Amino acid sequence: MNKKIPTKIYLTEEELPKQWYNMNAVMPEKHAPALNPATLQPCTLSDFENVFCTELAKQELNTTDEYIDIPQEIREFYKMVRPSPLTRAYYLEKYLDTPAEIYYKFEGNNTSGSHKLNSAIAQAYYAKEQGLKHLTTETGAGQWGTALSMACAFFGLDLTVFMVKCSAEQKPFRKAVMETYGANVIASPSDTTDVGRKILSEFPGTPGSLGCAVSEAIEKAVKTPDCKYVLGSVLDHVILHQSIIGLETKTALEKYDIEPDILISCIGGGSNFGGFISPFIKDKINGKAKYRIVAVEPASCPSLTRGKYVYDFGDTGKITPLMKMYTLGNGFMPSKNHAGGLRYHGMNPIISKLYHDKYIEAISVEQTSVFDAAVKFAKTEGILPAPESSHSIKAVIDEALKCKETGEKKKIVFCLTGTGYFDLKAYMEFNGKTMTDYIPTDEELAESFKSIPDIPQNK
Repeated sequence: MNKKIPTKIYLTEEELPKQWYNMNAVMPEKHAPALNPATLQPCTLSDFENVFCTELAKQELNTTDEYIDIPQEIREFYKMVRPSPLTRAYYLEKYLDTPAEIYYKFEGNNTSGSHKLNSAIAQAYYAKEQGLKHLTTETGAGQWGTALSMACAFFGLDLTVFMVKCSAEQKPFRKAVMETYGANVIASPSDTTDVGRKILSEFPGTPGSLGCAVSEAIEKAVKTPDCKYVLGSVLDHVILHQSIIGLETKTALEKYDIEPDILISCIGGGSNFGGFISPFIKDKINGKAKYRIVAVEPASCPSLTRGKYVYDFGDTGKITPLMKMYTLGNGFMPSKNHAGGLRYHGMNPIISKLYHDKYIEAISVEQTSVFDAAVKFAKTEGILPAPESSHSIKAVIDEALKCKETGEKKKIVFCLTGTGYFDLKAYMEFNGKTMTDYIPTDEELAESFKSIPDIPQNK
């Protein structure tokens, strides 16, 4: 190593990426196409345009262009919060007494408190360019809803957010921020939509799920003039926008000749994880790099580690296209864990295919151990991490302690997706020792698997 590694590695505005990275273009075998549930044929552009903005639909279907230009107006917005720093966690290393080097890419330095703004501003931009007046969406923990409310306010668009009911109850201040930016926030499932009323009748007292909220948001979009639905995770075009995380990370590492041994990020629907690994995956696929890539999910919603790799609906109301993905079944109702952004029943098709083909690994961790890791990180590195991000921290600490046992000086890089300042109720439960862990039984998963559609492709 010829250069002393600073605590924070900053990029200049000139080094801000001008293009997003499209993993679909370098996949050795493309993931199975989304299917129209009425015909079971691959979705066309017009199928996606019924729900999504035209440009986003085109990006969703783009499997050939490795790089896609970032419009100048989006790049100018990015400059308000990007590039974000890559930080060497010297104090965490010292606390763990590990020979490992730990680096984190911090995505929480904006009002939304997370990486979600990277895609929110892009999706709002394309909606404005198309002449739309309204958008609808869902949100789990509230990071996506907050980010999109900021983006819609910036471009003068109306926004309706269906927020998973248990998260809305746990995080009222998230709702307050969204409303401050002008969004209409509705706890889901609600009695404002047909699908919401149906879910409430079938599951009285349900805490809700992202699948429920997606159904409500889509119904609202298709029934509202000049309105489209936008999604904060799961779909390929969202990962495309989030690739800016990985592109900046790779540039920062290359500045100081740092070769990572392990790349780690939390995973729910796949947006931050996919964006973080995007520019690294080509070297992994081509055999030019041997680093491990690890996705960390909650044990209470283990879609990769315990799910089935089949075609399933992306929502509980069964109105979205069918996607081949790792899924717990569209009828899965996760427990009231505090990682609201990691409570989705399925996984992005790109990530699912990479996992199925063994290019990436996945592990699941329990909630109390996650918050134990979060507190250690807060005390050493000075940032209160989001529950979602803390799944990564738990895995990083475990890997660093393995290095302590073996003496290996591995370089561990992870994505710190956001801050936990809206998650203080969860921290209060952990500190008060009232927090519990819940892991679904095989019998419970077998029941939720019954909601997976019985179609020829799943035989």
